[in-house]
Amino acid sequence: MSGRHLLSVDDLGREGILEVLDLAESFLEVTRREIPKVPALRGKTVVSLFYEESTRTRLSFETAAKRLSADTMSFTVGSSSVAKGESLRDTVQTIEAMGIDAVVVRHASAGAPHRVASWIHASVVNAGDGCHEHPTQALLDLHTLRHHRGPDLHGLRVAVVGDVRHSRVARSGVKALAALGAEVVLVGPPTLMPESLEGWPVTVSHELDTVLPDADVLYLLRIQRERQSEALLPSLREYTARYGLDAARAARLRPDALVMHPGPMNRGVEIAAEVADGPASVVTEQVTNGVAVRMAVLYSLLGSGGTVA
Repeated sequence: MSGRHLLSVDDLGREGILEVLDLAESFLEVTRREIPKVPALRGKTVVSLFYEESTRTRLSFETAAKRLSADTMSFTVGSSSVAKGESLRDTVQTIEAMGIDAVVVRHASAGAPHRVASWIHASVVNAGDGCHEHPTQALLDLHTLRHHRGPDLHGLRVAVVGDVRHSRVARSGVKALAALGAEVVLVGPPTLMPESLEGWPVTVSHELDTVLPDADVLYLLRIQRERQSEALLPSLREYTARYGLDAARAARLRPDALVMHPGPMNRGVEIAAEVADGPASVVTEQVTNGVAVRMAVLYSLLGSGGTVA
């Protein structure tokens, strides 16, 4: 990590992850106050630069910035000069010239936030780049797990189920979980697994039913049809029959098992409505923790000497 940016889970390492999570715990207390706001980043300006739409992540970052008393700006591609042909570099340099401190970037191209970080002096946070990474999602997932399992995740058995091939959440999540000692198994059809898993600290199963009884956490991924350039599944119905978490499968989980999903959920595809809203689901809690974690990231970059790690 350069010290000014959060582009990948690799920028943090185990100690950096733990520092952010511990800081997020204190900010979670702030979010529960009657007036959930602190002046930690007063005078700072944070820009949301989303070339891909994501209401959940964008609002989470903007809420986090506002609760730290930072000023916020939101960049909308459809109504901007990008529609007139302006390049990414010209766009971010124009925004920086307005006097900003951080840019939260989501882009369809892997590596785009890294390029942005090389062009400007403001801090850059990767909010998802192509099929590459989504580090703050991984951090908020760890924060949620630690609330239920305690600070030590060593030996925790996590099954990540679904479209791993196109999932930046899976890539960041596997790195972060492994850093804290969890055991990860990827579950899904061969066509939705990465072409190479060299260097991934995981095992692989193509049968969800064999994994269910031993899983402490079932982490369901969305089928990302918008990123699939070829037919990788015979049908969504067949996918649901083999890999969807319905009530019958959920009943085979351990009594204390958790069900997670990064959202947005395809109810009736990867998860049944009654499971998504059931007692094992911590999906809403993930969203709540996302604000606190992103507060911790922004404060670490802009309010405490300029480093996360």
